Amino acid sequence: MKRDDRRDLGLLLLRLGVGGVLAAHGTQKLFGWFGGHGIEGTGQFMESVGYAPGKVSATAAGLAETGGGTLLALGLATPAAGAAAAGAMAGAAAVHTPNGFFNQGGGYEYAATLGLTAAGLAITGPGRFSVDHLLGHAVNRGWMIPAAFAATAAGTAAVVGARARRLRTAKEGEQEALFEEESME
Repeated sequence: MKRDDRRDLGLLLLRLGVGGVLAAHGTQKLFGWFGGHGIEGTGQFMESVGYAPGKVSATAAGLAETGGGTLLALGLATPAAGAAAAGAMAGAAAVHTPNGFFNQGGGYEYAATLGLTAAGLAITGPGRFSVDHLLGHAVNRGWMIPAAFAATAAGTAAVVGARARRLRTAKEGEQEALFEEESME
């Protein structure tokens, strides 16, 4: 097997694996598949972690994961697909960051791995075994990479920033006890 064939096969495997995982996570949010909670349950969770409105946030995350993952797996519109998936994972990582890095402690390791892999695929391209290749890379042009990442970065920064402001405002409304109460027995 030639080196180019190995590279293209490796890209196909990465796209199928990461794209499939992302698409499955997205369908949990959108449709409640694979043990997910659908838009209602995911929307309530999104509200509880500071993403508001919850249903809109759940829909956006679900579409970015399902759409981005499916397109990555197919190797279609790879720059946009990878950037969208990376943006969704940046939003997920923001939720898990207070728990540290490692996934076993609820950290952002998993979201970061999926997001960085999706971003890497967006930059590297899908390889020959892809729909983009079949279409002559009509939706996988070099200029699309920075454009997709710029749009995703702007949207992600706005959404994650708004979440951070909401959480900070909620925390400011809480007051810690000035004195510890001791029970009188």
